[in-house]
Amino acid sequence: MHQIHNTLLMIAYAFVLLFVAASARSIPQPPSFIRIQNNQLQLEDGRLSTAIMSSIRGGAFDDDTDDDYDFDDSDFDFDDDDMFDFDAAEDDFGDDNTLTQIVDAYHKTPPLTKAYLTASFGAALLGYVSNKNDFPSILQLDWKPILTRLQIWRPLTAFLNFGPLGLGYLMTAHFVWTYMSTLERLNHNNPYDFWLMMLFGSVMMVGGYTMLGLSPRFLGHNLSTFLVYVWSRYHEGLEVNMFELFNTRAELLPWFFLGQTFLLEGEVPVLDFLGIVFGHIYHHYKTTNVLRTPRFVIQWYNGDNKYAQMLRLKYKDISSDFEM
Repeated sequence: MHQIHNTLLMIAYAFVLLFVAASARSIPQPPSFIRIQNNQLQLEDGRLSTAIMSSIRGGAFDDDTDDDYDFDDSDFDFDDDDMFDFDAAEDDFGDDNTLTQIVDAYHKTPPLTKAYLTASFGAALLGYVSNKNDFPSILQLDWKPILTRLQIWRPLTAFLNFGPLGLGYLMTAHFVWTYMSTLERLNHNNPYDFWLMMLFGSVMMVGGYTMLGLSPRFLGHNLSTFLVYVWSRYHEGLEVNMFELFNTRAELLPWFFLGQTFLLEGEVPVLDFLGIVFGHIYHHYKTTNVLRTPRFVIQWYNGDNKYAQMLRLKYKDISSDFEM
């Protein structure tokens, strides 16, 4: 029976892929005010929207534009010493080069995303050392100690849980880093709007899980669905390539992952669906100006205190990536 169940799941998954691939052929190209240039998404007025990410949970942006190449004689001048420099080639694929890239990407990560992922890794490492690779119980969401012992940090630290430290943890962390850092970069001029988005999503998920009696064990993992939905609404109309198999629109990406969870994990993706619902609520409130950043937060960020000045300097470094 187990083998038959797995076979039916794979057949259903194949039908979903064929359906999405068929629908992708009828999907229009990105709107005319968006163009892809030098691996960057750019608006016609010259403002940079976001950098193209190499992969999106198995997918990547699709750029069908043909590049025109101009060659001259210097392109075909090869120096024998450089041509057979195996030491340089070995360095390109060495562990040191990979580690350097990781460290460089970490240093370029926006402030809140960096703090969030650093805290998550610290909590996972603490659980690995002290709790048999299980997330520390003192950081999990539990309303009894919150109300009786005033352990008010629990609703926040519960989002640090991406699962046990291992390959699954690293994949989830990379996934969260990809979308969260992109959204924070998009809001580099008004980072307090990004802070409000994260606070709104977190409060909605904690409240929703509590009212529905759902386990908040992997709140950090499920927050990624909220981030993907908000990201997809930022990039409506943009084509995304999935596994080099087919193209689909960015706004369909959360639903693809929803189906992927159902087919591959064999369970109803209630938590992922809640992430989409909360993301839609946020997008609706934000676009209708119902949800606005409180004025005192904006005044604090633009004030003269040393912490605000430090944050402004960090976001100023990010804004340089958007200058043309």
